[in-house]
Amino acid sequence: MNVVVRLLYNWLLPLFVLLAAPAWLLKMARRGGLDARLLQRLGVFRRPVEFESVGAVYIHAVSVGEVRMALRLIAKWLEHHPEERFVVAATTSTGFRLAEMEAPDGVRVIYSPLDLFLTLRHTFSRFEPALIVLIDSELWPNLLHFAGRRGIPVALVNARLSPRSARRYERFRVITVPLLSQLKLVCAQAVEHAKSWEKLGVSADALVVTGSLKFDLEGSAHPVERAEFQEMIDAFGPGRPVILAASTHAGEERLIAEAVRGVPGALAVILPRHAERRGAVQADLEAIGFEVVLRSSFQRPGSPGKAVFVVDSTGELRDWTAHADVVVIGKSFLGRGGQNPVEAIEAGVPVVCGPHMENFEPLITELRTALAIESVSKSDLLKGLRAVLGSTQYQRALAASATAVLEQHRGATARIILHLRELAGRA
Repeated sequence: MNVVVRLLYNWLLPLFVLLAAPAWLLKMARRGGLDARLLQRLGVFRRPVEFESVGAVYIHAVSVGEVRMALRLIAKWLEHHPEERFVVAATTSTGFRLAEMEAPDGVRVIYSPLDLFLTLRHTFSRFEPALIVLIDSELWPNLLHFAGRRGIPVALVNARLSPRSARRYERFRVITVPLLSQLKLVCAQAVEHAKSWEKLGVSADALVVTGSLKFDLEGSAHPVERAEFQEMIDAFGPGRPVILAASTHAGEERLIAEAVRGVPGALAVILPRHAERRGAVQADLEAIGFEVVLRSSFQRPGSPGKAVFVVDSTGELRDWTAHADVVVIGKSFLGRGGQNPVEAIEAGVPVVCGPHMENFEPLITELRTALAIESVSKSDLLKGLRAVLGSTQYQRALAASATAVLEQHRGATARIILHLRELAGRA
C-alpha cells in the first residue's frame, strides 16, 4: 500500500472505530460478550507479559466458522508436533467463547486487535509470533504492513474468492495489489481460486492448491444423535419427518415454516444463525398462526400439529443435523452467500438450499454439478421438500453424492500444515 493511501487509512480508521463503538458494544452486550477482555482489542492485557508464549503461531479467526477451522488446524498440528504453541485471535464474542471452550490446553485465546498501529505494536511485541495465519480472506492493511516490517511471514489459508470479492479487489487494485503481494503463502481451495488470486497480485510462488480446510472430513467429529434432542422432537409427536432449517436469517424462518406446513406430517425445527434473534423469530412465526416452542425454555407444545420448534442455542447445530430427515440451508433464500452445508452432509442427510450460496464456491458448484443437492428458488421450496421426502431412494442418492464430493477435500488440513511448517521454518 502506498504511503498516501496508508496515511489516509490510518486517519479514517480510528474515526470509524469511534463512531461505530456504541453500536458494536451494544451488539456485544446482547450476545453476552461484554467484559474486560474486550480491551484486548486495544492491545490491553491483564496477564503479565512474561507468562505469554513467545514465538507462537498466531491464527486470526473472525467468527464461529473461522474459529472452528482454526481449532481443527491446531488439533491436527498438535497430533504430530505437540511442542508447537498457538495464539487464536477471535473477533466476535461467539467466536471467542467457542475458542475458550474448545481450544486444546495451552492454546492462548485472545480477542483480535483492531487494525491500528499502536494496538498491533502492543499485541505483537507481547507475543512475537513466528508466523501469522489468516483464515479465509481477512486482509488488514496495518497487520500486513506491520508483519512485513518485523519480518513475520503471513499465510492465508482456506483462501476463497467469490466473483463479487474478486470484482471488489480488482476495482481497488491500487490498494489490494500491494497488500496481496505481502502474503508469503496462499493455500487456495481449488485451481480456479488460485488463478483468481494470481490475477489479483499474489505471487505464483506463494500459491498452492490444498483443498478446503472447512470441507476436510478427515479426523472431524461427526454429528451424533443426542437423547435429550430426540426427547424434545418426540414431544411434537413421534415419527414425524424433521425438516431442519439451519442458520436462518431474518425472514427465512417464516418462509421455511410456511413451506414445511405444506408437507403432510412434517415438523419444522429452526435454528436461527443468531440466537439473540429469538424474540423477533417467535413474533414473526406467531403472526402467521404457529405455536412457537423455544429450546431455551422448552415445554411440550399445546397443539403439536401447529407448532414450530426454534432452537435458540449456540454450538449445537452439528448434532441437531443428525436428527433431521432434510436440512434446509439458511441465508440462501432471502440473504446472500449461504451457510455451511457440510455438517448436514457429514450426517448423511439430504440438503436443500436456495440460489444464493456464493460463499461456498467452489463446493456448491461441485454439489450442483454432481446432482448432490436440491437447489431451488424460494417459490419452489415446497416442491423441493416434497421431492426429497417423497422418495427414500432420492434421499440416499443425494446424501451419497454429496459425501463423494466432500471426499475430494479429504486431507486438506494435513497439506496446509505441511506448507505452514515449511514457511515458519519448522519442517
